[in-house]
Amino acid sequence: MISFLLNGQRVDVDGLPSTTTLLDWLREDRRLTGTKEGCNEGDCGACTVTVSHLEDGRLVHQPLNACILFLPQLAGKAVRTVEGIAGPDALHPVQQSLVDHHGSQCGFCTPGFVMSLYTAHRTGREDYDDVLAGNLCRCTGYAPIIRAAEASRTEPAPAWEYDETAALTALAHEGDMTLPDAFLPASIDSLAEIYAAHPDATIVAGATDVGLWVTKQFRAVTPMIFLHRVAGLDRISRVEGGLKVGAGVTLSALRGAMVDRHPDFAELIRRYGSAQVRAAATIGGNVANGSPIGDGSPALIALGATITLRHGEARREMPVEDFFLDYGKQDRNPGEFLENIFVPDQPDRLRCYKISKRFDQDISAVCGCLSVTEEDGRITSARIAFGGMAATPKRASTVEAALIGEPFTEESFTAAATRMAADFTPLTDMRASDAYRLRVAQNMLTRYAIEMTGAASTRLVGPRTPADLATGTAA
Repeated sequence: MISFLLNGQRVDVDGLPSTTTLLDWLREDRRLTGTKEGCNEGDCGACTVTVSHLEDGRLVHQPLNACILFLPQLAGKAVRTVEGIAGPDALHPVQQSLVDHHGSQCGFCTPGFVMSLYTAHRTGREDYDDVLAGNLCRCTGYAPIIRAAEASRTEPAPAWEYDETAALTALAHEGDMTLPDAFLPASIDSLAEIYAAHPDATIVAGATDVGLWVTKQFRAVTPMIFLHRVAGLDRISRVEGGLKVGAGVTLSALRGAMVDRHPDFAELIRRYGSAQVRAAATIGGNVANGSPIGDGSPALIALGATITLRHGEARREMPVEDFFLDYGKQDRNPGEFLENIFVPDQPDRLRCYKISKRFDQDISAVCGCLSVTEEDGRITSARIAFGGMAATPKRASTVEAALIGEPFTEESFTAAATRMAADFTPLTDMRASDAYRLRVAQNMLTRYAIEMTGAASTRLVGPRTPADLATGTAA
């Protein structure tokens, strides 16, 4: 049995499959149909709810997509739906503001917008373009919604707004939890023991991938091992020489840690997906699934990060780039899981470039991350990694070698870029052609040189052809 708060009231859920999503349970079991099903894959935001939890005794509120959130992930947490934010005689300020500023037409998406704005109101966020990037509306054109958000910004929290701290403290459950088809370990040691004994189990961190396996592919994923209760796995700690990032650290939390250290990485994370996705997805999951278009791995490779894999009591470490063997194949043994990522201290030389058809919430056609160091005007080391250019995230080793020892000038980078084809033979798909990918990757090197030297140039790598003008090549 799992227990959590729903609109301020404790609920105990027993006897349901662990693959039951919060969205289905709300609509079918609780008849709370304000939470809508749109895409059922975490893209449209119509199912957005607010989920709160205690972190070091502090109440943390996050917007999450109920459609890809499994019920066991809510154990010990609090859920607010659109039905649970108004007072006895008045709407919540964000609801009233949407009414006053005509922020709704057909109304289907409105509950999701309400809950995203409600979460922002509780947390003090005012960057509404980012707050609402994961909420899609076909009717309003967004302008009245943004006006409503800005109008509600200065409204105080209503007197009836519920503080779940005491109730969540009372719900706290020590130790491991076991369900008929799932495990909820409470420590890293327990996780290691359980996964070693059940190597065929599906590990669930944020469920932003696994949720789609269930809702779209109807795959059998049980037994499941949920990671959200594993103490310490969601922590970023300062260690000698760098940061140790637990595999369960969300992208939202990692972004906060990178803002001052590597701001380009932080900006790349902002474009991973919506606020709802970043609050759920973990950096460990992003790396461990081995996607060739996962944006986290190129940045970590460029930073010289290493990972720790664990099986039982045994651990082994490797550079991030060595983890990827081939498409869909990683150097991970049965029962072995990614425990943490080490990001070494270094001056910020990292630049990350993400090329996609949409700015927000889109998969990269090419993601390039570069970190090049110099001494006395000459290049001493280079780490250049790309996603979307090969079957795995991969370093441009030939290009790197061509740079070493050369002057740190735009000309050196442009010359090295001509070696890109020796490192990559990209494919053509719905996102980009092979030629476009190769040219964009080359241009990223020139862009890096321009940004790091302060130079100005409009030169492209290679001859400018009519095909270039038709497709566009600027990185």
